[in-house]
Amino acid sequence: MSKLLDIKTLGQLKQTGYKSRSVKDELRANLIEQLKKREGGFEGIIGFEDTVIPDLQTAILSRHNILLLGLRGQAKTRIARLLVNLLDEYIPYIEGSELFDDPYNPISWFGHSIITEKGDDTPIGWIHRSERYTEKLATPDVTVADLIGDVDPIKAATLKLTYSDERVIHFGLIPRAHRGIFVINELPDLQARIQVSLFNILQEKDIQIRGFKLRLPLDIQFVFTANPEDYTNRGSIVTPLKDRIESQILTHYPRSVEISRKITQQEASLTDDQRIAIEADGLVKNLVEQIAFEARNSEYIDKKSGVSARLTISAYENLISNAERRMIINHEKTTFVRITDFLGVIPAITGKIELVYEGELEGPGKVANILIGKAIRSLLLSFFPDPEKAKKAKAPNPYAAIINWFGDGNNVALVDDMPMQEYKKALEEVAGLKDLVKKIHPRLGESQQLLLMEFVLHGLSEFSQLNKGFLDNGFAFSDMFNSLFNLQPDDDDLDIDDDRY
Repeated sequence: MSKLLDIKTLGQLKQTGYKSRSVKDELRANLIEQLKKREGGFEGIIGFEDTVIPDLQTAILSRHNILLLGLRGQAKTRIARLLVNLLDEYIPYIEGSELFDDPYNPISWFGHSIITEKGDDTPIGWIHRSERYTEKLATPDVTVADLIGDVDPIKAATLKLTYSDERVIHFGLIPRAHRGIFVINELPDLQARIQVSLFNILQEKDIQIRGFKLRLPLDIQFVFTANPEDYTNRGSIVTPLKDRIESQILTHYPRSVEISRKITQQEASLTDDQRIAIEADGLVKNLVEQIAFEARNSEYIDKKSGVSARLTISAYENLISNAERRMIINHEKTTFVRITDFLGVIPAITGKIELVYEGELEGPGKVANILIGKAIRSLLLSFFPDPEKAKKAKAPNPYAAIINWFGDGNNVALVDDMPMQEYKKALEEVAGLKDLVKKIHPRLGESQQLLLMEFVLHGLSEFSQLNKGFLDNGFAFSDMFNSLFNLQPDDDDLDIDDDRY
């Protein structure tokens, strides 16, 4: 490649035997090489190995333009950007050409004229694949001039040209993406009349600008992204345009907690200090992911809108930061994530869910707490016996000592800025709690043991074995039946949180 970059004229390029090829042929050839070597090619894309990626590879082998269709937060744009890696590292172009003309197949007036004038002495430049990617977010104010181009009266006056001369055209984003990848994000947001302007480019490979009879055989790999929700809420893809996009590929959310967790851990932006000083057990990592799974099945949340993978990423970052805040306040050098730290996750949830009518009645803060509660309930069964079955079984109830302790009028308050020693003391006061955890999980460090002890309290409250009251900065656990006759905080206090979000 270094020898190729030394080539400065068309004549020198011809002597090397270099052959140019279209961008789609380029993508196809490089993909074939990847497949032969069994290389991934789409680094950082997790969970699509058996679904989206094979469909995408098939579309590339077919040299198709592509529509990635899926709900928000499904890595559509990231996939489009990774296609750049399938391009040749460098390709030659006629130096000075604004459309990066192929020296063997010029399409612009400048390209044709300089080759006619200089022949084999035509100067050649080299463009890296990273510069051959153009992305445009579709917004209602995008015009045909932005995408295709328009007549530039200033250029006409400066060069003293008539409006019939093609040199007066100022090319838009699409012609300037010649020999590269052009991505339009959120395609349905593009006005219908603007979508119509793309017809000829996709099918006939030419462009139409005002009254010009201009044929530019553009060489572009088009990738479009769209959200199915947009078809009804904001706009739609006009049918003839959909017909011209040869492959439509459906994306999806992670199908397991394990895959979702890998994505979150890969994408979460944590500092080195946070990674060193704050321990996050697998339990809390899975709990973050389970919240998203509960949200996608919740009757309070609009399923058409979806629940983005960004929810779990932001939630995990907040979870770590909440633990870090407590560590700093208490002048501790290290800490671990507690269940109470999930109070800090609520702002990451409320801004990323679209509520249906029933959800609006509850309020975003309360819905977030409900989702956290359901996630705890779901995961408890992976670590401990089912409290409902244990209560009905003939065998001794493993939770009996804990429930009886609260039944004697005892209660526990856990707040998110509690120092380590106070947190430990509060949990160890609960009769039977430590013994239960040690019996079922005997080989745990102290932090994991304390985490599971708190987890059991939250879990029992979700199974209506204990009462969990919501404090401003934590939780208060008490006996289920005594709370009915005392002025203990109950679920209605969740409404107070609505003012915060």
